[in-house]
Amino acid sequence: MKLLLIGSGGREHALAWALAKSPRLDALFIAPGNPGTAQIGENVALDVTDHAAVTRFCQSHGIDLVVIGPEAPLVDGLADSLRQAGCAVFGPSRIAAQLEGSKAFTKALCDEAAVPTAAYGRFTDPAEAMAYVRARGAPIVIKADGLAAGKGVVVAQSVAEAEEAITMMASGGLGEAGAQIVVEECLFGEEVSFFVLSDGETALPFASAQDHKAVGDGDTGPNTGGMGAYSPATVLTPALTRQVMDEIILPSIRTMKARGTPFQGVLFAGLMLTASGPKLIEYNVRFGDPECEVMMPRLKSDLLAVLEAAATQNLHSINLEWHDTTALTVVYAAKGYPATPEKGSEIRNLDQAGQQPDSLIFHAGTAQTSDGRIVANGGRVLAVTGFGTTVTEAKARATAALDVIDWPGGFHRTDIGWREIKREQDR
Repeated sequence: MKLLLIGSGGREHALAWALAKSPRLDALFIAPGNPGTAQIGENVALDVTDHAAVTRFCQSHGIDLVVIGPEAPLVDGLADSLRQAGCAVFGPSRIAAQLEGSKAFTKALCDEAAVPTAAYGRFTDPAEAMAYVRARGAPIVIKADGLAAGKGVVVAQSVAEAEEAITMMASGGLGEAGAQIVVEECLFGEEVSFFVLSDGETALPFASAQDHKAVGDGDTGPNTGGMGAYSPATVLTPALTRQVMDEIILPSIRTMKARGTPFQGVLFAGLMLTASGPKLIEYNVRFGDPECEVMMPRLKSDLLAVLEAAATQNLHSINLEWHDTTALTVVYAAKGYPATPEKGSEIRNLDQAGQQPDSLIFHAGTAQTSDGRIVANGGRVLAVTGFGTTVTEAKARATAALDVIDWPGGFHRTDIGWREIKREQDR
């Protein structure tokens, strides 16, 4: 099979790495890709916002399956354009992608499907949003309705902080993403990520993970797109997984189908495990980043066959197999992230780091210079992943690889996996 993978981040490097293991793969193109994916397949300079150009590429190169990695092309309707041209696509339609593209859309779905979630209000008038906040008090959560690259959520510890967030979003601090604001009650418990594949009919549990959103150790500082993750998340027990499927995932999938907008792709549920049971924080419509970097190395099944089944309504034929291992990834970010990351600094010793036992290095925000040097070209630059029988072991493997990398222009958290490591120590 010939595949086109859309995207350029650590998620796409992890997907490319997993897809390349398939014996059915004949050619892998990545648009636009990064220096890491260039070592696996062929990077192509496609403008993924130009649907006609992507379609022409698929037709001229005989592409059998398109896998869309990031959320922006999905919300933009790239999957619809490709399907209309007869291409098989892994990824939801534009309307179904509103589950990530619009917080208000997802909240309305929760109301319709009776999915347990935080109480909320949605507003286009900042004064009304502030009145809602003052009536309910803090802590309270302020969310930009649209896509904001992982930066559109503020967990306000005071009314003043909530009002500041509302003012920032309403005044264009996050662009069009903040034109509508969702204000939610603050849920308490442990947060976990749960991934499910769907072909519009069948919903197949994929994997769990726990990521770390805050930029600093101890979960301090502003939220980011994710500073690290581990998988599986043992806090999501088999019993809780069944409850999440029955009360959250399946009602959502059935409601989307009943609306005439079936969900086809990967549904990423951000969950809070509260004292009264699991509640949905948000949906995403793609493999998480950095969660993808810990799930793909654990997958024993042929990823190409799995994604093809989801794209062709044959997911009922798939039984997933997993390696009996734990994976943990640490994101190496550029100084200044998440505000203004510093670009252009050289990263050395990547080859040596990648040769450390039980570890992998996924490129996320890197670029290669004309003389072959790897430099930082984004906020989250590398995802350094380790494996072991426990989170403690996996972290040690990732740390050993991190220690080999020579990059004065970067920083990373040192406490990824701390909750699970504490549980392991207490057992």
